Amino acid sequence: MPDKLLPVQEKDRIASLDIMRGFAILGIFLVNMMSFHSPLLYLDPHRWWDSSLDKGVYAFIDIFAQASFYPLFSLLFGYGVIILRERAIERGYSFAAIGSRRFLVLLAAGLLHAFLIWHGDILVNYAVFGLIALLFFRLSGKALLITGTLLYILPNLLMGLLMLVTVLFVPDSETALYDLESAVSSSEVYKDGTFAEITSQRITDWYMVNNEVSFIILLLSIMPLFLIGAGAAKLKLLEKLANLQKRAAIMFAVFFAAGLLIKLVPYMGPDNLATEYFQDLFGGPLLAVSYAILIALLAETEKGSRLLMPLTWVGRMSLSNYLFQSIVCTLIFYGYGLGFYGDISLAGGTLLAVGIYLFQILLSRLWLTRFKYGPFEWLWRSATYLSVPPIRRSK
Repeated sequence: MPDKLLPVQEKDRIASLDIMRGFAILGIFLVNMMSFHSPLLYLDPHRWWDSSLDKGVYAFIDIFAQASFYPLFSLLFGYGVIILRERAIERGYSFAAIGSRRFLVLLAAGLLHAFLIWHGDILVNYAVFGLIALLFFRLSGKALLITGTLLYILPNLLMGLLMLVTVLFVPDSETALYDLESAVSSSEVYKDGTFAEITSQRITDWYMVNNEVSFIILLLSIMPLFLIGAGAAKLKLLEKLANLQKRAAIMFAVFFAAGLLIKLVPYMGPDNLATEYFQDLFGGPLLAVSYAILIALLAETEKGSRLLMPLTWVGRMSLSNYLFQSIVCTLIFYGYGLGFYGDISLAGGTLLAVGIYLFQILLSRLWLTRFKYGPFEWLWRSATYLSVPPIRRSK
């Protein structure tokens, strides 16, 4: 009979992973906040936010956060799944069953989040792509890295080239992604609508990002990162970093410089569909890897680990904090809450995001002094392991 499978214990956690998760939750929030208070799906951000301060804040978020923190979280997601897989196999359990339950519970949570709270949900995609990724997790670490890299680069490079051809030969008016009329109408619904009206708009907006075509693009931009993260976990790259610090520092500089250069293309050259695609799909992940390397290096030092400790608290209950952000912000901005949708500047929204995140650091710290897991993490673990782990800390 297999040994009882329990959640990862505190002493077995990799500290840098939790720090990275906490950092990713901050970056994701800075990006998501724009959609919480404004119709980002439909607007041209360079024209919608016209003050110098807002333009500067948008440029900062666009360059350093947009399309970088979801990739970082995707890499960490793959890394964490392999840790779970190895523990399950060591104790004689079927990871196919455990992994499937884990992703199905995440799918249920994601559907509730997407349709009842906020249209920008990512959990549904993570769950569906995670179920598909289960087919690959038997591969070796090296094979996972190669497979993930090829699955990411080749389709996205082809898509980017197609967009470049489109930009060269199709008039701008026919490739515009922005719709001022929809931006205004959706703003009115979110600001003054009833819960039913907002839910209808929420589902419309969710489908706009998750339709049949978008599904393929998201699959080829998220699942390969799961595989790369999984490959890194099988090779235990984070655990080996202490012995590779000089090489890792060079890799950080290379990835950061390359990512930043690609991210700056729309600001230093033509700003169009193609350059924005390359900016997000290639510049973003390169910066994500550089952030991961930098955090891993800092976490190896005494001063660095002490400085980054607050991120650990948020990271240990990252999904609870992700859902908390959606609940709080929709209550602040939507009509069934305070109704401040569209009433705040981009700079003001960014300051609010930082303030809420600082509160989350404090709340996470207080929660973890009394409980072992975040509330969603506890529910997720209970469903995954088909047992209820004790959540309260012993006195």
